[in-house]
Amino acid sequence: MRSKTWDAIIIGGGIIGVSLALELRHHGAQVLVVERGEPGREASHAGAGMLAALDPETPAALREMARVSAAKYPEFIAELKAESGMRIDFRRNGTIYLASAEIPCEGTELSAAEVKSLEPGLECSGYVAYLLAEDSVDPRELMAAALEAAKRRGVEIARGSPVTQLTIEADRVTGVRTTKTGFASPVVVNCCGAWAGEVAPITIPTRPVKGQLLSVVFPQRPQHGRSLEHVVRGESVYLVPRSDGRILIGATVEEAGFDKRVDTDVIQQLQQAAAILVPEIGEARIHDAWAGLRPGSPDGLPIMGKTSVGEYFAAAGHYRNGILLAPATAMVMSRIIRGADPEIDVSAFSPSRFPCDEHVAFRSA
Repeated sequence: MRSKTWDAIIIGGGIIGVSLALELRHHGAQVLVVERGEPGREASHAGAGMLAALDPETPAALREMARVSAAKYPEFIAELKAESGMRIDFRRNGTIYLASAEIPCEGTELSAAEVKSLEPGLECSGYVAYLLAEDSVDPRELMAAALEAAKRRGVEIARGSPVTQLTIEADRVTGVRTTKTGFASPVVVNCCGAWAGEVAPITIPTRPVKGQLLSVVFPQRPQHGRSLEHVVRGESVYLVPRSDGRILIGATVEEAGFDKRVDTDVIQQLQQAAAILVPEIGEARIHDAWAGLRPGSPDGLPIMGKTSVGEYFAAAGHYRNGILLAPATAMVMSRIIRGADPEIDVSAFSPSRFPCDEHVAFRSA
């Protein structure tokens, strides 16, 4: 009996991979997602969910895609909620961005009185404050809804075994091999995030960049009558409110390999840094603390597009913007895979910009 073949295999079951699987399935493709562990339990599970499309620190080459993706989010959320029947905490209250000096910023500069009106508990002395029209989302609820939508749409998922290599014939991909078995497809997309470089024979040069975060809750109603309503981004810490009353605080940036251990001293330092901006947070109770591995790239930009192997594509290296960029990445990569105009200039993200995009021929058994 002939083994099953899919129209496309997505390696990696985070928000980038699952969003792309949904988009390809929308266009009629039979799609298999192959995930080394549990889908959505790595960077997508750890993120704070700031959709920071207007962040002044965003590289210039990434700004158009960030804006397009942020604009797609309301429809993206609505579709996932409708298809999955699940709740997604999607907040549209904006971001208060605090800078030590005036900067070029696509936001409205706020006076100290305006800041206090918006956030009575926020201390902004010594900062220039801007209000940015940005949203936030709970990545865990987003990921759960995306997986349920994928299931209902007929996307198949194989979990618990990492892809170790491609199978290639005549310089074209024919499928993948895991530590347990093989799967056949004429199209493969590497969406493995920090693990993208572990799929032979091509090196996709991503690396893990550790981030530690915590969430806090107030045992009693805050003095000012409410918790934070806006995301707050300072120069050393950010605070992201959730609708259930939690406030997420993050995040470190550590070159620590694949180490995801949580350091209690670091967590305390993050809470102390947050309490400088919102003093009442110093009295809040730590609800949870965790660490995740962002997929970094050598130049800080995503790695997206065709590789040197025919019909093998990459969509990795989104670093701190994987949640934000998921809808646009799905659209762009789906169009590239289907041979259509990507509608966004992604030439700066091409895998060919790295000399390590090389391969030797691995043959199908």
